[in-house]
Amino acid sequence: MSNASPGAWRQMDDLAARGDRVGLQSLLDDLTGTEVARAMSHLSATEQNRILTTLNAIDAAEVLDEVPDAQAAELVERLSVAQAAAIVSELPSDEQADILAAIETNRAELILSEMEPEQAADLRNLSSYAPDVAGGLMVTEVLRFKQTNTIAEVIAHLQEGGDKYVDYEIQYSYVVSDTGVLVGVLRLRSLLLALPESPISSVMLSEPLFVRDQDSVDDLLDFFDEHEFLGVPVVDAERRLLGVVKRHDVDAALTDRADGEYLKSQGIVGGEELRTMPILKRCRRRLAWLTVNIGLNILAASIIALYQDTLTAVIALAVFLPIISDMSGCSGNQAVAVSIRELSLGLIEPNEALRVWGKEVTVGAINGTVLGLFVAVAAWLWQGNVYLGLVVGSALALNTVISVSIGGAVPLLLKRWNVDPALASGPVLTTVTDMCGFLLVLGFATLMLTKLTA
Repeated sequence: MSNASPGAWRQMDDLAARGDRVGLQSLLDDLTGTEVARAMSHLSATEQNRILTTLNAIDAAEVLDEVPDAQAAELVERLSVAQAAAIVSELPSDEQADILAAIETNRAELILSEMEPEQAADLRNLSSYAPDVAGGLMVTEVLRFKQTNTIAEVIAHLQEGGDKYVDYEIQYSYVVSDTGVLVGVLRLRSLLLALPESPISSVMLSEPLFVRDQDSVDDLLDFFDEHEFLGVPVVDAERRLLGVVKRHDVDAALTDRADGEYLKSQGIVGGEELRTMPILKRCRRRLAWLTVNIGLNILAASIIALYQDTLTAVIALAVFLPIISDMSGCSGNQAVAVSIRELSLGLIEPNEALRVWGKEVTVGAINGTVLGLFVAVAAWLWQGNVYLGLVVGSALALNTVISVSIGGAVPLLLKRWNVDPALASGPVLTTVTDMCGFLLVLGFATLMLTKLTA
């Protein structure tokens, strides 16, 4: 039963301040993972550091495993090199790689130099992979045996290494050749039912399924959709066994990617942002987009300034400018969302921008006409001027076509140019559609000024 309360973080800090390791660990044992993460987020940097240094390395690693990777990296960076190395060494290999990849390179190398040479070498290899491929998602903690081993030897090995393997998510053991090539899968049930003197090659499943270390997260999703496995072995180009990718890690990677795309679409660049991060770091990440957005908004405002005489003559237009810009922006963001989704599912290719544009123009024309009629009727009923309705209705209809054209096609073009498609939405798309909307409304109004002021 959880003892979590709004003051759980205060209890944690009080125990750490007194150096009560046993009491602190007892309190943490009573909290869920979510409660531990929430409590750590309420503590200052000094208090967080005190928590981790009070605990032993194993228990501190369990705390790091509960918080988001971005926060875990911040915590590790504030520890001494020796303390960081001791704690990171107790984490699963995939978590180790994620955390060290998120901190400054020189600092990461110092931490690696304090770790066991073999573990550090494996971790450097893991860190060389992109985070969204099988090699970057796999864990290297797997059970592997030579095909010449007997059943008795394998069982004895498992019993001797019980303390080491207790944290492994063991479903299968893997059988490799003398050169490390994956040749089979060994079910634990088979070990218990076979004769002790039999070689494991006699009970292994030959021709095992596997994925390549460079397979993308989308390839892995396809694999797990087709096969009801909890994990799959990862091999290199020579089919040497490297590790295992777990299904829930693939799901987590897809969630992280979606979260990252959403943050970018909202103008937050540079990775995940948490309120536990240093204030200046958070400001820099937001300002990277906001400063660009200022320039774009000035351009949009300059269009209004260019037509200020028209706006002064027909002040009712000011009511409809935000309506047209907002509705067009919403339509454009819908098109962006569909394009990014279809790109991630592999349903469209970056070179299909023209085809996508054609389909979006059709939707934009229909939706724009419907929305334009609504706005036109509202303007006519309000001001009793049919020409005002014609101006704002036509502007909204055309701007809807423009916004969905940009929203549908630009993500594909950006993808083709190796730029993140999420950059097509958010501030940039909104500002461009604002500019077009203002230009259409005020331009049409200028052409029909005598009818609007009659």
